[in-house]
Amino acid sequence: MLDHFTPTLFTRHNRPLHALWLESQAWFCARELGRLTGRHYDQHGVRRLDPDQHRVVRLRRYEQYQDTLMISESGAYTLLAHHYVPENRHLRRWLTHEVVAVLRAADTEDTDASPQLGRMCWAGGRISTLLYWQNEAWVKMRDMPVVLALEAAEAEPSGMRKDGWRECAQRALRMHGV
Repeated sequence: MLDHFTPTLFTRHNRPLHALWLESQAWFCARELGRLTGRHYDQHGVRRLDPDQHRVVRLRRYEQYQDTLMISESGAYTLLAHHYVPENRHLRRWLTHEVVAVLRAADTEDTDASPQLGRMCWAGGRISTLLYWQNEAWVKMRDMPVVLALEAAEAEPSGMRKDGWRECAQRALRMHGV
């Protein structure tokens, strides 16, 4: 795993906000988000958030590596709602339509480099732990009996021969539209 992360720097009203796209969600530097809202968000300041809404990560900021308290996107919206002032509405819109949009767009440009989770559904069942990587779908070994059983059930009534698991998976993906 990475030893550190390099965030993206955004600026609003001449104030910085370091943000990071991590595990398919946006994370914001708590201290800088606090400056934008007029609050002080440190470990004590985020005590109202759930444990999955804040974390400390090692960021490379201003050419230095620092342990930084980060707040998730849902945590940021929770804090904005809890400490409501009229300016927070504009800040929320900026976070949603600019910051998160830019982070998400940067992540989608890099989809071939990192695996993406997905799921596959069809008439007979569902596999929820499908992994898409390098334009191919990957199925967990423990889910293979389900795929093969569904393929066998489809093949028997029509008198079709039972194909190999690769062909079965390809057919299931075509049915799913992948």
